[in-house]
Amino acid sequence: MRRLIVVIGVKRVTILIFYVLLSLILAHNENKPYTKSHTAITALRVLSKCELYVSNYDNDPDLESVEENFDIQTSQRFEEYDERMKEKQQKCKEQCDKEIQKIILKDKMEKELMDKFATLHTDIQNDAIPTCFCEKSLANKVEKGCLRCGGILCAAMPELGSIGGSFLYALNAWKPTAITAAKDAALAEATDAATKAGMNAVRLKIEGLLASFTKEQGLVDLRQIVTSSTYNNGPVLVESARKLINDSYKIAGINRTTSFQNTALTSPGELYVGDFAKVGATTYDTTFASQKPLLEAAKVDAVNATYASFQIAIIASIVAILVIVLAMVIIYLILRYRRKKKMKRKLQYIKLLKE
Repeated sequence: MRRLIVVIGVKRVTILIFYVLLSLILAHNENKPYTKSHTAITALRVLSKCELYVSNYDNDPDLESVEENFDIQTSQRFEEYDERMKEKQQKCKEQCDKEIQKIILKDKMEKELMDKFATLHTDIQNDAIPTCFCEKSLANKVEKGCLRCGGILCAAMPELGSIGGSFLYALNAWKPTAITAAKDAALAEATDAATKAGMNAVRLKIEGLLASFTKEQGLVDLRQIVTSSTYNNGPVLVESARKLINDSYKIAGINRTTSFQNTALTSPGELYVGDFAKVGATTYDTTFASQKPLLEAAKVDAVNATYASFQIAIIASIVAILVIVLAMVIIYLILRYRRKKKMKRKLQYIKLLKE
């Protein structure tokens, strides 16, 4: 305000000086000295209110209008300046009042909230008061993502259970078929093993026969007559041996009956070829009776082991899926509880702020 008063005073003094100078110039131009026929009268013209020094322009309407316009414009400028200064001062005052009100309101609000929070939650600090309830933090996004994943897994849980049940059903249906196939395979292997054992027993008997004779006695190697279809059939063995001996003798040019031929084909006893079939049949039965249970047990055990491994794998997968789903459900429930608790606290904050 002091600065404003000084500025106004300086301007008024400047205007007054300008007015005096203008009056002096006009008086000088109008009163230039000139020669007359009569005696000159010297008149001093000054700007004064005294009757002795009255100016020639005191009653001039043009000069008065100029002065009035100048005064009016000057007054208007000063009034406008005063109004602008008042407006600026008013705005500054309003802004300061608003800031002061905000500070007072914030202090009052914090004090009231802390007083009321003391009755609600004793562990709430000033930093726990949320600054913005609509703020979406990364934690909220993660919680929403976990909630979405938990909901999807919970929805997919029946399908996963049906898939695991389908695998178990297929495995249970496969087991009887696999056991039957294993028994058939064990029977085939036992039969093959018993057949080979019977053939070997007949060959051993023929080797004993061959060891009792020489080539001069008409010896012929009869081991080739032993096959899977002849080793347990006496008449077939005898007929096969007779044909082989005759063919061999014909090639060798032997036209007589030899002792080897008589012993092997006609003479009953330990070296009779027809009796070798009994040895082969007995060996077959013994071997088959001993090998079948062993092979069948081994095959069935292999099937059971395979079934158990598949069953364990499927059950482990189902259990793992159930554990994962259960964990996700627990996480879902925990996050849901936290979200509800947080929303409840936010509602309490909003309610307190409204109050």
